[in-house]
Amino acid sequence: MPRQTMSPHPILTASRSAEGPRAGRRRVGRAMETARGYVMGDHGADFDPAANGPVRHVPVLLNEVIETLRPRAGGRYLDGTFGAGGYTRAILAADDGRVLALDRDPTAIRAGADLVAAAQGRLVLVEARFSELEEVARAQGFAPLDGVVFDIGVSSMQFDQIERGFSFRGDGPLDMRMEGKGPSAADIVNEADEETLADILYFYGEERAARRIARAIVHDRKLAPFTSTRPLAEMIARVAPARPTDIHPATKSFQALRIAVNDELGQLLDGLSAAERVLAEGGRLVVVTFHSLEDRIVKQFLAERCGRGETGSRRLPGEAAPPPTSFVCEGRQPIAPTRAEIAANPRARSAKLRHATRTAAAPLALGDKLMRLARLPARDKGRA
Repeated sequence: MPRQTMSPHPILTASRSAEGPRAGRRRVGRAMETARGYVMGDHGADFDPAANGPVRHVPVLLNEVIETLRPRAGGRYLDGTFGAGGYTRAILAADDGRVLALDRDPTAIRAGADLVAAAQGRLVLVEARFSELEEVARAQGFAPLDGVVFDIGVSSMQFDQIERGFSFRGDGPLDMRMEGKGPSAADIVNEADEETLADILYFYGEERAARRIARAIVHDRKLAPFTSTRPLAEMIARVAPARPTDIHPATKSFQALRIAVNDELGQLLDGLSAAERVLAEGGRLVVVTFHSLEDRIVKQFLAERCGRGETGSRRLPGEAAPPPTSFVCEGRQPIAPTRAEIAANPRARSAKLRHATRTAAAPLALGDKLMRLARLPARDKGRA
């Protein structure tokens, strides 16, 4: 089936193991301890040049990811969002399988070199977008895959490195590019027209003051272009102030710009579709998301693939039968972090995990309903 892809820059270009359950729990437990030791520093902490010290990156829902992924001996698994390597190390520790890990951020690839060496041939680390996973898996001899895991969004290290421009905690370049290539957040803020800016803020950030903020951006950039994070955040706080108990007024706008810069929703949809094409029968798909826009896409994708996308219990006479389901969705979903995990790692509070098992049915094409979830919608004149 031909691959359907989203535009890379849409804004400015307008099976289970045979072991018993007790042994399985011990295996997962060993994987958790090994993975936590790595990311907490016991095996060489990641380094943040801005903070001049180790970054505490704790993989979210780690137990649940391994339990739903169900790694088995000899299996071939793909970690589509390598980051600090937490999920990858846990998969390697869970059983004697191999992992193909991807990351579009070259700094994550460089930081993962020691883990590649320690894995002694069981880990291949490639700089690539997870939307490209099918091509990479086939080129690396990993297809078909027994499991694919995604951790969607920005890693703690990216947020904590002020020079990357993902956060307004300090004053860094208005960049936000995961790969360091293509249009930056500054390019969008300084070049996009007011209507497009409002669309980005409203759809990708769910910002109700989108029009007001867009007008202010266009006005202020005539006086001086926005090149760093703090002036933009301060301007947003001035024109759309929040109550003291609310999140910072610029939070949603920065989220929106980051998603637009990196085409995150389009990449997610392409990645899900690619995983469907390259997973073996019985292969597992596990996705962790952190906000409603991402979760909505994953939920709708799995609803369609698991046969839950249609209402009504019977077909009308003469109506064509729906296509066979390409995935089976099991159990109550989404899975959320426990209170203990949230207390230990506040960044886990909004996380949701959804998972499914691949069937033998042919992959399905991406429908218009799904595509609309990843694109800017028609302009709504009723925004603030």
